[in-house]
Amino acid sequence: MTDELVDAVADDGDARVLGFQRLSAGFEGILAGWSVAGPLTYVEAEHFGEQRAVVWADGDLVLGPLDVPVKRWFSRSVGPVSQALRRLGARRGIDGDEFDAVGLDRYRWTDDWAASGVA
Repeated sequence: MTDELVDAVADDGDARVLGFQRLSAGFEGILAGWSVAGPLTYVEAEHFGEQRAVVWADGDLVLGPLDVPVKRWFSRSVGPVSQALRRLGARRGIDGDEFDAVGLDRYRWTDDWAASGVA
């Protein structure tokens, strides 16, 4: 989220919900409403590996908030973003995870995404 978008959807200043840095209570309500049309996720990921993710469907919180990778026997760990993307139907490839499979690895910074015009 760009600073402009954060400002546009903030409803009460700096109030943050679900442990996220940039998710305001007002925007959380908007996302929950949008999820009636189909499941969606909100994620935050830092360059140094910190991740947080949540998924809504049918107007309700259905997964998360997640902030710790999970690991199952004899498999690689699965980060919060990949867990959320799995809930939305993404499947990892042989050499990557769900994050890579949906193309989130194309840019490292929010400003790069915004400048690319790619959604």
